[in-house]
Amino acid sequence: MIINLWSVLQWYLRPIIKWFLRKTTRLCELQRICYGDKAGAPRTCNVERSLMLSRTKDIKEVISHLDATVAEKRFTVDNFRNIFDPSVAIIIRAKQINCKLHGSFVVSIRRCLEQIWSYRNLVNEVEELRRIQFDSNDPSHEEKLLKLWSLLVPNELLESRVSKQWQAIGFQGDDPKTDFRGMGLLGLENLLFFASEYPQASSHVLSHSHHPKYGYTFAIVGINLTSMAYYLLKDGSAKTYMFNTKRYLPDINLFHRFYCYLFYEFDKMWIESKPQNIMEFSVIFKKFENAVRTELADPASVFRINIEVDTI
Repeated sequence: MIINLWSVLQWYLRPIIKWFLRKTTRLCELQRICYGDKAGAPRTCNVERSLMLSRTKDIKEVISHLDATVAEKRFTVDNFRNIFDPSVAIIIRAKQINCKLHGSFVVSIRRCLEQIWSYRNLVNEVEELRRIQFDSNDPSHEEKLLKLWSLLVPNELLESRVSKQWQAIGFQGDDPKTDFRGMGLLGLENLLFFASEYPQASSHVLSHSHHPKYGYTFAIVGINLTSMAYYLLKDGSAKTYMFNTKRYLPDINLFHRFYCYLFYEFDKMWIESKPQNIMEFSVIFKKFENAVRTELADPASVFRINIEVDTI
């Protein structure tokens, strides 16, 4: 009841507050955000919120247009000029902004739009990958699986496609395909990216999974972390990570990098927790997820993989 009342008050008070601030600062809400908030998640998330709450017809049309480019799979980097130039121009016109006086705003709002809709496009792309089930009759799927083995166990030949050897890298049985059902091809793509792009970190984590006392099933844990990364992306929590990465816009590779960060950090927590056995996995995993969500809740957080040498 209280929440509903507050929502109603916000609906009526927000335009009044915006009008007052516009008159006193001579800046629209988007300008105040772009000039006042730190670049990255603090700025982009507030710009997104402002756009979504806008009642201006032209702004709503910009949102619909950008959403359509994502839904119709026309959202590509090569097409950014055609996508964003008209959108920025409409926002500037709708908000009556003088480009000559506010050139930095044009740069900032464009970057925010690129981040917001790159993220939305990524959500769709990740969802599509998750829905593709691993198919042992698909040569490309099989090639990726065998490449994963060669990257993680470069000094040992796989005796056959179906083999108990797979358990050495943390699959449950003789054929890994059954373990990918929940997250589909996304789980395999995540593991493969970790092994290929971060060979030192993945080797480090795999060695921990073989620890005689604190060992765990590397691949199965990896697929569980794919599920975590997927839901953090879907509910918007991952925006902090994605928007604070200055070198990249949200895309599938950045999602993979987010996954790699989660895997490396989970391994650290697992070892530091000194579990009695694998039965403690659920408790530690939930503790890890809560810690990640708490960190992501701070829009100023920046995430990096920092390799540490240990002697456990």
